[in-house]
Amino acid sequence: MSLRICILETDNLRPELVDQYQGYGQMFKRLFSQQPIAADFTIYNVVQGDYPADDETFDAYLVTGSKADSFGTDPWIQTLKQYLLTRYERGDKLLGVCFGHQLLALLLGGKSERATQGWGVGTHNYKMAAKAPWMSPVREELTLLISHQDQVTSLPENATVIASSDFCPYAAYHINDQVLCFQGHPEFIHDYSRALLDIRQQALGEQIYSKGIASLDSEHHGTTVAEWMMRFVAHKPEAA
Repeated sequence: MSLRICILETDNLRPELVDQYQGYGQMFKRLFSQQPIAADFTIYNVVQGDYPADDETFDAYLVTGSKADSFGTDPWIQTLKQYLLTRYERGDKLLGVCFGHQLLALLLGGKSERATQGWGVGTHNYKMAAKAPWMSPVREELTLLISHQDQVTSLPENATVIASSDFCPYAAYHINDQVLCFQGHPEFIHDYSRALLDIRQQALGEQIYSKGIASLDSEHHGTTVAEWMMRFVAHKPEAA
């Protein structure tokens, strides 16, 4: 039996990247096809006001990355926050990446804001800070492709940090068996990261740009995170 996952797409790709990469929803579908747990995905672009029908049910809802700020006041962000809060209160499982990671932290009592650390780009290494039964295969360290200038600066009260670095202390967290979020982008591939870096070269400055490009020689663990996410969704907590 396949898991049913709703992908809430929170961005439209830059026009010059659409032909090759389509959108974040499609990038996630490609990523999840490489892990062993069967799942079906339906994509809804919430920027355009696209949401599942009320009678549709999913095993989890994944909120993608976005160039928008999670603390922004755009009407579509406010609509999404209300939708996610309703889903959370109903006990649905929620997954968040980058913007989604920040938005869910903010929504559930934490804080996200423009980071004093500045831009994070390229590949980034994290130390694992917690273990859980769904975190298989086990990793002592995690490397992911990143692209963000905002960060979660305070977690919701009941959140557990999973992965951390000096640059990004709250890089991944879970809330019991219901919410799982990552600042890094498991769905990115090196070529997409390189294209983003090239587009933002001037805004980033030569030092950050060059360091980001050089870091793309490192492999990343996107497929591991994809498997963790699907195991998290499939995981049934033992009765107390």
